[in-house]
Amino acid sequence: IGQILRSPFMKFVAHAVSFTIFLGLLVLNASDRFEGVKNLPNETITDHPRQVFRVKTTQFSWTEMLIMKWVLGMIWSECKEIWTDGPREYIMHLWNVLDFGMLSIFVASYTARFMAFVKATKAQQYVDLHVPDEDISTASLPEEVAYFTFARNKWRPSDPQIISEGLYAIAVVLSFSRIAYILPANESFGPLQISLGRTVKDIFKFMVIFIMVFVAFMIGMFNLYSYYLGAKYNPAFTTVEESFKTLFWSIFGLSEVISVVLKYDHKFIENIGYVLYGVYNVTMVVVLLNMLIAMINNSYQEIEEDADVEWKFARAKLWISYFDEGRTLPAPFNLVPSPKSFYYMVLRIKSCLIHLCKANSRRHNNELELGMLNSQAKDEHLRTYPRPGEEFISKKTGKHPTRYENIMKRLIKRFVLKAQVDRENDEVNEGELKEIKQDISSLRYELLEEKSDAAGELALLIQQLGDKFGQNTMRH
Repeated sequence: IGQILRSPFMKFVAHAVSFTIFLGLLVLNASDRFEGVKNLPNETITDHPRQVFRVKTTQFSWTEMLIMKWVLGMIWSECKEIWTDGPREYIMHLWNVLDFGMLSIFVASYTARFMAFVKATKAQQYVDLHVPDEDISTASLPEEVAYFTFARNKWRPSDPQIISEGLYAIAVVLSFSRIAYILPANESFGPLQISLGRTVKDIFKFMVIFIMVFVAFMIGMFNLYSYYLGAKYNPAFTTVEESFKTLFWSIFGLSEVISVVLKYDHKFIENIGYVLYGVYNVTMVVVLLNMLIAMINNSYQEIEEDADVEWKFARAKLWISYFDEGRTLPAPFNLVPSPKSFYYMVLRIKSCLIHLCKANSRRHNNELELGMLNSQAKDEHLRTYPRPGEEFISKKTGKHPTRYENIMKRLIKRFVLKAQVDRENDEVNEGELKEIKQDISSLRYELLEEKSDAAGELALLIQQLGDKFGQNTMRH
């Protein structure tokens, strides 16, 4: 069974199924609210009169407990990957950055939720110990305890449960975007995902110009209307926040022209507002957005020509990532220690004990021997204990390339050679242009020479015909 699970295809299938179940749990966790919540924001529901309302709302459901287990398993997998590849190599892959951000937000969300649960539990303990009333709704409670009996509409904006719910929503969006990682395995969606990823890079380049223009008009309109707070038909441009909202939603046609109209008869300010707001809409909507669409279309057409090669390269890279040893079991089953882990732990403990014994036996040697010992200790410290059947290898010096590295080098070399051959077939270099020019010049000279020779022969033929015609007339 272990040999079957260690095969690259089975590892890919296992991890894909595990992540699919994780997404299913995220959907299932919200299934009880598909048709609406049971209690409104201004209502409280408790199991008995002495129960604190927040104890009921901050309890973790069984789906949330399963999600936490999956998150812990993925965190452990990412930690092992950082330990194996190193932090620098780990950050170079953008998918790892997405995983790190997603898992960090999940941890922050559940930490805030747990803090809210702990505080609500302390409030419940105070009620159980110091409140004799059967119904706490009529009892006199301290302010910090009474707060946890309030309905949602009276919660503070910085309440840990509110922060937890906001972070959880962001983490769910990032989790579903992680599906794009396994799309290169499919022939239909793989090229589309690669093309979309390349066009996103062009969008980020365009965002520099977009943000410059947006910030310029946002600050300008704010400076123009900041003194008219309460003197406008709507609060647009009176604060930096309102200025940002108005200009942002005007890109999608969701802002009105009345945003620049004043209640007072200050026509000069209104006219300047009309002009700036009109110039902004023309610049952003008519010019910049259409230029962005043209850039995306051009980039997509360029990528679509080599989409098949790009997709096969990405698919091979995805498959090869499952060739290396390790990461056999997906989350959350990787949290269970395997016999292989115990074996490696015993080897490391044994090596540490041997190293300590050698250090104690040579402690009283002279300085030269001590220096040699330190160098050997450094060399031993850099050595890793490989899997059975492999020799000890050094991490810094004398590291032999792995099978993954060899295959990746060959794939990259094949890709580069094919690109060079295609370029040589499609493009005409400078030497070929000079050769074509020389051929055209030589052909021209040959044509001129043939033309002059033909003209001479024609003149000679005409002369001979004239002489012959003259002789015939003299005879007659």
